[in-house]
Amino acid sequence: MKRLMLVLPTCSALVLALLVSAQPAQASGNKFANTDIGANASKAEKYCVRHGGEVDVRAPYFNTNDDRSNWLRLSGSRQFCKFTAKDGSRIHVELSTLYSQLPTLAALAYYAKVPYNGSCNGNPASCYCSQLGGTDLFGGINLNGGGWVQKSDPIDTALEACIFPDMSTIDSWGLTYHSFGIIRGKNLEKALKFPNPYTK
Repeated sequence: MKRLMLVLPTCSALVLALLVSAQPAQASGNKFANTDIGANASKAEKYCVRHGGEVDVRAPYFNTNDDRSNWLRLSGSRQFCKFTAKDGSRIHVELSTLYSQLPTLAALAYYAKVPYNGSCNGNPASCYCSQLGGTDLFGGINLNGGGWVQKSDPIDTALEACIFPDMSTIDSWGLTYHSFGIIRGKNLEKALKFPNPYTK
């Protein structure tokens, strides 16, 4: 039991704090699991575009730190809403996360702006994602790399996306910059369908 009490503050404190302080939105209309927008897909795409975004379809790839000819295409794909600011900065949020009327861990993490603890020597965005209880690592900690790829995108070809246990997903770098008060692409408080519960 003591061991569990030691692990909870380091791994789950953020999740617990977010869930305790955030109340579900009292939204009318369609409510659905944040990872399955199903029949609402076209509505979610229109919502993304209406808020100034662009729908990106990305596929998971492993081994993206190697030559492109050695990248391994994995199964499936995800739709992201990409927001680009006038300064060229961007943030990507998975479409169902953007459109969810219910709280998601990704949205709550964005809103909470938990300070980065600087506890690892690796990629700070990946470290911050792990600190919050998510992951953007493909195949665990290794040198192979991986990401959500759109080969036609010359800037964010392989996107580092922080995926949380509820499968909600947001751009790791955008999430990290936001924790320092820096907006990349767009302030998602003006785009996420689930409103910020910390401003009430």
